[in-house]
Amino acid sequence: MADGGMRARIGDDMRAAMKERDQVKVGTLRMLMTAIKNTEVEKIHELSDEETLDVIAKEAKRRRESIDAYGEAGRTDLVDKETAELRVLEAYLPERMSEDELAKLVDEAVAESGASSPKQMGDVMKILMPKLRGRADGGQVSALVKAKLGA
Repeated sequence: MADGGMRARIGDDMRAAMKERDQVKVGTLRMLMTAIKNTEVEKIHELSDEETLDVIAKEAKRRRESIDAYGEAGRTDLVDKETAELRVLEAYLPERMSEDELAKLVDEAVAESGASSPKQMGDVMKILMPKLRGRADGGQVSALVKAKLGA
């Protein structure tokens, strides 16, 4: 299943980083492989490339949140570490969507769902999130949908 795709690529990249003695990349990819294996144990099956992308997106989100938290605490050493790890993870994610592309998809999803009030936000998010997998931050999407529905 995924062994031929995303997971194999991560493994190959990790071996190459070991040869190059790129400690940040090796550490980040090792952590990512562990997260993938843990998710496989939870789900009791080998992850597809889409599921692997979800794990990568979740790990990237953790790094972004840590960068914000460490930045507020004035810990530039940890901000630098998390930023370096985030760069490694982002290499495996699809390109992030622009604000305009995202706004257009939100408009389309609102129209498709027929939502007109904030109570129907879940219907819009169900349509949107599969299309955005790894390409946009959920919080940003949620804020746009809330604004669109007048919440």
